Amino acid sequence: MMLSLTMVLLVTWTLGRAQENISWEVQRYDGWYNNLLHHSRGSVGARLLRLLPANYADGVYKALQEPYVPNARQLSNAVARGPSGLPSRWNVTALAVFFGFHVLSDILGTEKPGCPAEFLNIRIPAGDLVFDPEGTGDVVLPFQRIHWAMETGQSPNSPREQTNEVTGWLDGSSIYGPLNSWSDALRSFSGGQLASGPGGRIPRETDGRVHMWKALDPSTGQGGPQGIYDLGSARGNENSFLQAVSIAWFRYHNHLAATLAQRHPTWSDEDLFQHTRKRVIATFQSIVLYEWLPTLLGSRVPEYKGYQQHLDPSISPEFVAAAGQFLATMVPPGIYKRDPKCQFQKVPGPGGSFPALRLCNSYWSRESTRLQQTKEVDVDNLLLGMSSQIAEREDNIVVEDLQDYWYGPLKYSRTDYVASCLQRGRDLGLPTYNQARERFGLEPLQNWSDFAPHLEQQVLENVAALYANSTAGLELLPGGMLEADGSLFSAIILDQFVRLRDGDRFWFENTKNGLFTVEETREIRNTTFHDVLTAVTYADPTDLQPHVFVWSKGDPCPQPQQLTAQHLANCTPMMVLDYFKGSGAGFAIIIVVLCCLPLVTLLVAWIVAILRKRDFQKLQQKQGPSVQREVTGEAIHAMEWHGPKTDNSPVYIQLQADEVLKVLDRTGSVLRSINLKAHQRVEVVLSSNKGNKALLLKSPKEYDLVLLFSEEAERSNFIGKLRGYLEEGSLDLHMSEMKEQNLMKRAVTQEQRKQTLETFFRHLFAQVLEINRSDAGELNFESSQKAKESLTCELSRAEFAEALGLKAHSMFVDSMFSLADKDGNGYISFREFLDILVVFMKGSPQEKSKVMFRMYDIDENGFLSKEEFLRMLRSFIEISNNCLSRDQAEQVTESMFRASGFQDRDELTWEDFHYMLRDHDSELRLTQLCIKGQWAGALGHPSVPEVLKQNLHNHASFIRKKEPKRQSSISNRTILEEENDPNLDIVNHYVEREGRELRKRPGRKVNQYQLQLYTEAQRKTYERNKVQQKIQEFKRFVENYRRHIVCVVLFSAITTGVFVERAYYYAFASPSTGISQTTFVGIIISRGSAACISFMYSYILLTMCRNLITVLRETFLNHYIPFDAAVDFHRWVAMAALIFSVLHTAGHMVNVYIFSVTPLSVLSCLFSNVFMDDGSQLPQKYYWWFFQTIPGMTGVLLLVILAVMYVFATHHFRRVSFQGFWITHHLYMLLYILVIVHGSYALIQQPRFHIYFIIPALIYSADKLFSLSRKKVEISVVKAELLPSGVTHLQFQRPQDFDYKSGQWVRIACVALGTTEYHPFTLTSAPHEDTLSLHIRAVGPWTTRLRELYSPESLALIGKLPKLYLDGPFGEGHQEWNKFKVSVLVGGGIGVTPFASILKDLVFKSSISSKLQCKKIYFIWVTRTQRQFEWLADIIREVEEADRNSLVSVHIYITQLAEKFDLRTTMLYICERHFQKVLNRSLFTGLRAITHFGRPPFVPFFSSLQEVHHEVQKIGVFSCGPPGMTKSVEKACQQLNKKDQTYFAHHYENF
Repeated sequence: MMLSLTMVLLVTWTLGRAQENISWEVQRYDGWYNNLLHHSRGSVGARLLRLLPANYADGVYKALQEPYVPNARQLSNAVARGPSGLPSRWNVTALAVFFGFHVLSDILGTEKPGCPAEFLNIRIPAGDLVFDPEGTGDVVLPFQRIHWAMETGQSPNSPREQTNEVTGWLDGSSIYGPLNSWSDALRSFSGGQLASGPGGRIPRETDGRVHMWKALDPSTGQGGPQGIYDLGSARGNENSFLQAVSIAWFRYHNHLAATLAQRHPTWSDEDLFQHTRKRVIATFQSIVLYEWLPTLLGSRVPEYKGYQQHLDPSISPEFVAAAGQFLATMVPPGIYKRDPKCQFQKVPGPGGSFPALRLCNSYWSRESTRLQQTKEVDVDNLLLGMSSQIAEREDNIVVEDLQDYWYGPLKYSRTDYVASCLQRGRDLGLPTYNQARERFGLEPLQNWSDFAPHLEQQVLENVAALYANSTAGLELLPGGMLEADGSLFSAIILDQFVRLRDGDRFWFENTKNGLFTVEETREIRNTTFHDVLTAVTYADPTDLQPHVFVWSKGDPCPQPQQLTAQHLANCTPMMVLDYFKGSGAGFAIIIVVLCCLPLVTLLVAWIVAILRKRDFQKLQQKQGPSVQREVTGEAIHAMEWHGPKTDNSPVYIQLQADEVLKVLDRTGSVLRSINLKAHQRVEVVLSSNKGNKALLLKSPKEYDLVLLFSEEAERSNFIGKLRGYLEEGSLDLHMSEMKEQNLMKRAVTQEQRKQTLETFFRHLFAQVLEINRSDAGELNFESSQKAKESLTCELSRAEFAEALGLKAHSMFVDSMFSLADKDGNGYISFREFLDILVVFMKGSPQEKSKVMFRMYDIDENGFLSKEEFLRMLRSFIEISNNCLSRDQAEQVTESMFRASGFQDRDELTWEDFHYMLRDHDSELRLTQLCIKGQWAGALGHPSVPEVLKQNLHNHASFIRKKEPKRQSSISNRTILEEENDPNLDIVNHYVEREGRELRKRPGRKVNQYQLQLYTEAQRKTYERNKVQQKIQEFKRFVENYRRHIVCVVLFSAITTGVFVERAYYYAFASPSTGISQTTFVGIIISRGSAACISFMYSYILLTMCRNLITVLRETFLNHYIPFDAAVDFHRWVAMAALIFSVLHTAGHMVNVYIFSVTPLSVLSCLFSNVFMDDGSQLPQKYYWWFFQTIPGMTGVLLLVILAVMYVFATHHFRRVSFQGFWITHHLYMLLYILVIVHGSYALIQQPRFHIYFIIPALIYSADKLFSLSRKKVEISVVKAELLPSGVTHLQFQRPQDFDYKSGQWVRIACVALGTTEYHPFTLTSAPHEDTLSLHIRAVGPWTTRLRELYSPESLALIGKLPKLYLDGPFGEGHQEWNKFKVSVLVGGGIGVTPFASILKDLVFKSSISSKLQCKKIYFIWVTRTQRQFEWLADIIREVEEADRNSLVSVHIYITQLAEKFDLRTTMLYICERHFQKVLNRSLFTGLRAITHFGRPPFVPFFSSLQEVHHEVQKIGVFSCGPPGMTKSVEKACQQLNKKDQTYFAHHYENF
């Protein structure tokens, strides 16, 4: 406290000491408080004072324009066009003219553009010699309206009033600036002087501290601060001559300050500065009022009668227009330069030297000729030259330097000064000429001839024509210019300056303000501008006339001649700037780069995926040691050539016993085997060029082997071994040579062999299915020779196995191949394959059973022994990965023999065998060969009967029918005894239509295949037309998804409303910045989408509040909000937000382009906090907006983050690299930070993101904190067990107060793995159990490493079970299984985990007789093989044992069988049904649950539930598993929900 008080006292004392010699009231720089009654009069920003009512088109603010007033350029040409070179009538010097402009800069500052930017553009008439010489008629010179008071212009009672941006007093603001800060920037703070540049006699160049106007040089296009000096007036550097006058006053201040410093050496800088400023201002006032003004007007100024407080001295708009135009008519086309000795200097210019400096080439000039060399001398020479030069005549003519070559606005380098003044008068709402004359007591114009005789008749006629010969419409400016004596302009100017003098409290003659004594006042009155010039130049008093504003005869240094344009350099013609020049390519590149961000991110994600996949493969290899054989040393290394478009691969050749040549890869795996014994002779072709390295081994009935050796010696070594090997086997070797190119052309490649086999199979099926031969491929075409070769080719055992999709060494292939190979040559010909195929495609059940009998009658004695029957059964079982042991197979064999009454026989005849299959004719009838892979394309022809196509490609391998008379005693057969085939009706139709192709057994009826699945009566259905059906479907859709629809519609409506509100605001109701007029489309798109993004990115957080959702789903809100769809809604919102982000970016692309071509005067309105209009008009380049602004940089970063987050969040990359998804999705924190920073810059609007963000952020933070509080607790693992199929069973402690429901899930992390990422898994334990358990399948890097961590080997090294971190539980749809009377649980793969918990929970509740709302549960388990999840079979077994009330019906679908050979699937089905019937349990699982082969037909299954449980309004369907299965369940539910029957509510698990 004491320190602060000390500082205040110290500062006060310092200021007091600095101003201890100032005894008067120091005049403020900004003009405030000059009038103590009206404080703002004459201040910076004060309104102009209208002397007459505003003359606007609407009486409020709209300026008069064509056709109500003449075209400004045409009027300019009519009024002001004429020859230059006429001297002033009163010999007024050019110095008086430019001194006058300096005076105007002291009291006028009306050039500031208004905001929002409004334009009164000047249309140039076609063919204008200066601006439109080509006569296009398209040239429009921009003219921007000036700044006005925002509170005006709203009604006729308050029309628009413009403001003055400098002080309206003669207070030296053109010397010291209109603000205190401006003045401080001009001062040196040493000796009371203004800061100077080198030499001390010129101001310093501007450095940005002072807002100096820096318009472009219209003659060179140069810009920047060079040559622009810090002066009191922002436009003091407009031309060299005005600049010289400003520098004269700068020097005069420093001259007086130096004099005072010598007189008062003890004065402080502040004392010296304020005393000097007071004296300079007084001198300036005296010269203006009593020397310059009488000279200009030709009349005396009224005597000063003292300060008048109630007189309003404000600048009038009439004065603004009249004073400038009055001086403009006197401006010469050039200015002489002379030294004190009356030597007039030549001025260099384009094309030579000239007698004077051309005005039009001196605007804002940065050239070295301007005030350079010794700049003090240049200023002196200009001031002396102007004092000797007589100005242009006071008439209506304006020199072309102003009328045609005035420095232009915006992108035009030139404009018309007179036309601009006319437009400015209309902008100001000036009264008419006659109204103004009446206001000042002058006679109004009655007739156009009143302007005569000093004007040419043509001028009067032209002007009268433009105003339709009406003097009443004549405007003030052209009327005043046409006057002979300038009486109106003189009256306006005199009135203004008298009011300025009399209403100024700080006027130097006011004896009451204490500024000066009477003696000092008299001294100031006697000081002339001659005195000032002699004090600040090198000229002696005799080198200048006493009255420098007038040159009289006899005065020193007369001008050589009156200047005309012909004496001077030509004016540089107009140039049109292209603000976007050179930016097109860069702007396009940025757009392309931004558009490619997702592609780049995709590439990065792809690389990450590859690396993760490689690491995962290494991990798998590490976990499971390789069992591949090593290549023995006897193998010969070479490169195998596969074809011209295929890369070569390294192979090893082994010559083995039995004349078999094997080709191995690097790991020792067999790629192919060539049986040389089958060849009569072995043909080898050697290359005779290119180093003799190639070798071709012909294989007549297969594709050839082409080997490339590294050198000829290696090839010779191989040939030597091959020759010796063949001699041992008594085989001939035939060798020949040819060029390598021909050798490779002769070779039959693997690709060529595939094409041959494709033709083979196409014609094979054409024969069997009686397809038109031309459709199959006629043999008479150009390729007939190749086709014939294809039909004469023979299949090897490997090719035959590949066609069936089996392994070459399997028992089934052996049996089938031996049966088909009638000639025993080791190959199957076209005819041999055709014979066996016909039986399976068209044969009767008897024929098919006979084929199977012959296949396994190995000794061909006509009998099938038990051992051979067992072999047949085991060959069928190969498809299920040998899921049955030999004992089980023997048990089935004995059971089937016993059931057929053959228990006493050891062998079966074919009749016995067929009798054993007597109940399965329907299955045998539809049994076919399944042709796999590329050969299946042969079946795609339209001539193939549809039913055969469906059965050839059908995933379900058989058709089943229910036995209507047999009642099952098994609880889980309540509804479905067998699986209902969706193709059944098609098959029946085909049977009826094509009976000749599917033979019927005697006594059987066709309709036996139509399954009657239901015992209850079906409800009567009503036929509806298609329109009614569609309406009904729509009603059901709305009814079924009403919660989803309401939420989506509500959210979409809010989003739309937010977009429309912002778009409307910026289109029609935005603040008066004018941004909507500048970039209408871009701003409404960018701002509307920004609002939507703010809303969506904020409320998307609520979809991830898992704890909150888990709680709310147990409340009444669950009836109105579909919490199960939270993740889907999250994705939907994210995608919508992405679309709006793209829209936002596109909108800003438009904005950036428009801002890059928008002049600075407009940008300073749009972004007043960023840009300041300095006259340069050059906007920032496009890259400034992208990379040098906070919104731009953060916007680009946001696009990068969004691209990364969205790409890594896609389903594919999420599965490939969950860690990548986990890391990139945690960028959301950075995203929100950048969004906040992005909007905080308030470039266009004040930040609004917090309006949407605060509430969701608080809720999400609370939810996250709740999860973090649980994550900190380590959970001990009680038991870890590695189960088959890569499943890891973890059993761990149940935390205190951990309450959950069956079907819920948790997230776990294991720090021992070196990462803290959490992964979601469904609990497999039941709520009543004391511990928690998870079954985790190793399908990715994290789960694989987890399995490795809990392996016995790792645990032996660690010595204990690693602990886990737990987060949860979290609710989802599966926990609602008990809320439906009937529930269907569908689990696929590891997706059965939630149902393990549900089934155990069900068993427990059933055992304690707990009241359950659920009355029936159907559990469908879909698995490739029952061995994958044997742990689940144990749970199902417990359920079967505990289920006393037939509550659960279990169906198991083994899908792996559906992918193999249909014949074997059929036989397995027969064996399974027999085993089920005899032992009341499945052959494969040992459960009472029905085992099916193939994929579940969800539509028929759900349809049967609709009929059986017709009294139930809603059935719950809960699925978890592969996306394909979940989609199938969803489609089935959607299809059935279209009907007006029981509704299926589908819930599926999401993380």
